[in-house]
Amino acid sequence: MSVAFVPERLRGAAEVNQDTLQRLLEENDQLIRCIVEYQNKGRATDCVQYQHILHRNLIYLATIADATPPRTQKPVD
Repeated sequence: MSVAFVPERLRGAAEVNQDTLQRLLEENDQLIRCIVEYQNKGRATDCVQYQHILHRNLIYLATIADATPPRTQKPVD
């Protein structure tokens, strides 16, 4: 099950940290590899479930990015 999936009763209670984001990015990498492999084998219909999970993960990451205030960068000397 995707690390981005959170049951309705727990939504808003999960803390997002660097470890969680890294695991999610690694999961997305694996999902993309599976999708490509299935497509290369001509089994595009078999990769639909992975595409749905990848989509959900990407929406989750986009939501976090939208909710995160921008960080100001220090000028480079």
